[in-house]
Amino acid sequence: MKFSRLIVDGKTILALEEEGKYVSVDDLLKRDRGSTDLSYTFDHSSLIEEQMKKGNYSYLDVKNPGFAPAVGNPGKIICIGLNYRSHVEETEKKIPEYPVLFSKYSNSLAGHLENIKINGPGLKVDYEGELGVMIGRTARNAGEDFDKYIFGYFIGNDISSRELQYRTSQYLLGKTLDGFYPNGPFVVTKDEIASLQNLWIKTKVNGEVRQDSSTSNMIFSIGKLIPYISRFLTLEPGDIISTGTPEGVVLGMKDKQNNWLKPGDTVEVSIEGLGSLQNKFV
Repeated sequence: MKFSRLIVDGKTILALEEEGKYVSVDDLLKRDRGSTDLSYTFDHSSLIEEQMKKGNYSYLDVKNPGFAPAVGNPGKIICIGLNYRSHVEETEKKIPEYPVLFSKYSNSLAGHLENIKINGPGLKVDYEGELGVMIGRTARNAGEDFDKYIFGYFIGNDISSRELQYRTSQYLLGKTLDGFYPNGPFVVTKDEIASLQNLWIKTKVNGEVRQDSSTSNMIFSIGKLIPYISRFLTLEPGDIISTGTPEGVVLGMKDKQNNWLKPGDTVEVSIEGLGSLQNKFV
């Protein structure tokens, strides 16, 4: 199933996408419009599937809906740095011995097609197309059965101000500006993705391909990340993990100065089976 959070008449509606059309989850479950949170689906997916099979629903009458952040309001936004060997090499870093973890906050969340504001000149704004993982069950000391804790997957763009990221030894400020983690347009349940560690991931800037790689190139697979993270902190339903970006970011280019994102640029991140996330910078 593909879940989107649509903005309809000023209200955020949880919806299922089906061949480009949308069905309100509230309508399926006979609830008030806007009352169902994405987290409700973690334990009620089978009920929603059952209602869909019955066919007692109508599509939402929306042609150009707005998109809220697909991931809702996660308690934790955990990001992984330097998780593709080719990206480590292009940025002239060392291959990490352990996963590199940092965080973003909820102010950084933005939706598909939402405009992203560049807050002034000189920030050296970069894109990072990434596969995101949404946790659906409480995980503490997860083992080889890591998959049972996953609800689904989504596309994220770990937008970064390189100027602020490297101003000090801490990444935080450069990573969590307002709107600097757009995501969506869907959260896709794990049963829809057959080959998790073999998905192509592509990022385009104004139609030009900048990143073109595969999740098979991760240094630390999702099967390594969830056990590692949950050994030290409890992962809770709704938490998300952004698994790192492949090569092709501006930071790795020789001609950085002319390639930092600027107002008017459009970035599109596509991942096999998850659709495409697009945002314009203003």
